[in-house]
Amino acid sequence: MEFSKIISVTGKPGLYQVVSQSKNAIIVESLTDKKRLAVNATQNVSLLENIAIYTYEEDLPLLDVFKEMYAKTEGKEAISHKESSKKLETFFAEVLPNYDDERVYTSNIKKVVQWYNLLVKSGMDFSKTEEATEETKAE
Repeated sequence: MEFSKIISVTGKPGLYQVVSQSKNAIIVESLTDKKRLAVNATQNVSLLENIAIYTYEEDLPLLDVFKEMYAKTEGKEAISHKESSKKLETFFAEVLPNYDDERVYTSNIKKVVQWYNLLVKSGMDFSKTEEATEETKAE
């Protein structure tokens, strides 16, 4: 599973892996139930590798945030995204102490934690993702 092929589709729960493209749609597979569906060009789709979290210094790519979470949780799932706002904010502050708490809302933190847990459940190993992206850049 490549991090660069993981997307979020607006209006659909969970995360999806891009499998293929057709003329006016992309074929994606759900990470949770492995069902495939076509996402047409009018739906909003976000590549996770294009998402960043606001910090006081610079925007931090989501992959780097996931790597920090992976190190903190020792490769296990994080707390549930359904925990209280206070617990989620405390956990996120431990992972990313310099995140901009005025521009990163609790709803953003919930989504990041939920996505992280989904990816870990699906077998994503964030300790190896950096090597893969460096190799593809070298090619």
